[in-house]
Amino acid sequence: MVQALDYLKETPSQTAGPYVHVGLLPCQAGFQIFQTEFSNTLYGAATIGERITIEGRVIDGAGTPLRDALLEIWQANSEGRYDHPADTQPKALHADFRGWGRTCSDFTTGLYTFHTIKPGPVVVSTPGRSMAPHITFWIVARGINIGLSTRMYFSDEVAANAADPVLNLIEPKDRWLTLIAERSTRDAQTIYTFDIRIQGQNETVFFDI
Repeated sequence: MVQALDYLKETPSQTAGPYVHVGLLPCQAGFQIFQTEFSNTLYGAATIGERITIEGRVIDGAGTPLRDALLEIWQANSEGRYDHPADTQPKALHADFRGWGRTCSDFTTGLYTFHTIKPGPVVVSTPGRSMAPHITFWIVARGINIGLSTRMYFSDEVAANAADPVLNLIEPKDRWLTLIAERSTRDAQTIYTFDIRIQGQNETVFFDI
């Protein structure tokens, strides 16, 4: 009797890729599976807050942009409140703001893009303290066995960043600069550029959460 292992072909590697897009963002892989597709735009017409675009690349240890990375972001609204039952801050929720988005890096350029609003500061448990405005990122790609978690902070929030309790835990101190997105303007739009370096020089700070 022939054993199954004698004729079955090897299955794809059980990392996040190369089929991560088919299951999580099939439209980018050319499949129309879901009636409502996930989007990299987090706000609606009535969302309160400053509209911003976040863009960048996920870069490997050799300095090459990953063209098959999948990224998710999660953030507070412009008042600094998350749309989650655990957030009980006495701040308003904005029904037209989703607070969560998903996208892939472009298969040709490696560039990823999110359209969202700038979040407000989030109050922490210590009275009188808050976290600087930030956005949480989760990244998976071919060859990454466990999703990587990091944060993006804003270059124009200098004072808030200096007092942020999370940034102040990072050692050596200059490593937290890898979490700062640079602000610029293009075609009257506010752009924050945030490159994520997986390995090597200026490796992005990742969090074990």
